[in-house]
Amino acid sequence: MEKVLITGITGQDGSYLAEFLLNKGYEVHGVIRRSSTFNTQRLDHVYQDPHEQNPRLFLHYGDMSDGGRLTSLIYDIRPAEIYHLAAQSHVKVSFDMPEYTGDITGIGTARLLEAIRKSGIKTRFYQASSSEMFGATKPPQAENTPFYPRSPYAAAKVYSYWMTVNYREAYGLYACNGILFNHESPRRGETFVTRKITRALAEIKAGRQNKLFLGNMDAKRDWGFAPDYVECMWLMLQQDNPDDYVIGTGESHTVREFVQEAFNYAGLDWGQFVEIDPRYFRPTEVDYLLADASKARTKLGWVPRVKFQELVKIMVDYDFELAGLSPIGEGISIIHQKEFEWTNNKLTLG
Repeated sequence: MEKVLITGITGQDGSYLAEFLLNKGYEVHGVIRRSSTFNTQRLDHVYQDPHEQNPRLFLHYGDMSDGGRLTSLIYDIRPAEIYHLAAQSHVKVSFDMPEYTGDITGIGTARLLEAIRKSGIKTRFYQASSSEMFGATKPPQAENTPFYPRSPYAAAKVYSYWMTVNYREAYGLYACNGILFNHESPRRGETFVTRKITRALAEIKAGRQNKLFLGNMDAKRDWGFAPDYVECMWLMLQQDNPDDYVIGTGESHTVREFVQEAFNYAGLDWGQFVEIDPRYFRPTEVDYLLADASKARTKLGWVPRVKFQELVKIMVDYDFELAGLSPIGEGISIIHQKEFEWTNNKLTLG
């Protein structure tokens, strides 16, 4: 049974990836940060008590600021694959906390790569790069598109990207960059704009909220479904040679379009409930991201299963249910109609 190590396992991508790899038969180890409150909610449905017979999911305390702990984990676990997803990943917060973002999102990757190098263990490494690295470059963006980061978060990700490439070329590490464009799901953090929209919509529908305040509604993003994207992470590490890949749907929509789709689905006029708050604008904006994922289609055989309108419905239905409302149902139906190869059964909304 091969072992894998996932940093950021408690996040949206980490939890879906853990499910995916458990289904593949791996023994999964995840790094979690110490907290005074439980922060493993996204993993509760797959968590196994270590006292049970033959558990395959193990959680270890650690932090990307602690290189010694990362080194110890790699020595002790000796993983065949490492998926590095941990980061301070909120773009707006990175403007408020640039030094912390640089340390965790940027230098943290260097600590992990150096731990791998020093260990001498033959492992395959995945670095979660971001479409935010492209920033102000004109779309569509592919693997050879120049980076132009427009936030401390994006700049830290550019550093991580090039460190991954450098360790691959300097030390022969099997190290890949997955340049993933925006990917969402019911497990998306509540402070990210897509989930902020669908949660507010549910609260408005329930009569517990009057307004939704947003920033730049003209920003265009290539939005996909997170479970589609974690499969691509795994595919990158199964190739004969390491490489870097752009992952996205090839469609781009504005924040306004996301709002319109969500409110129309719920039968509400968004114009009556949405207002602009200048506090939510970034100091430097990323206007237009659009993925050219032709390399992933050709070399990995990957295509997204869930489209934009379907994604919106899935998220609205989930947040309606979370708010104690009856889901409209189309989003749930879409999930049940989509076959995901990485599940024994059809994916559920939880």
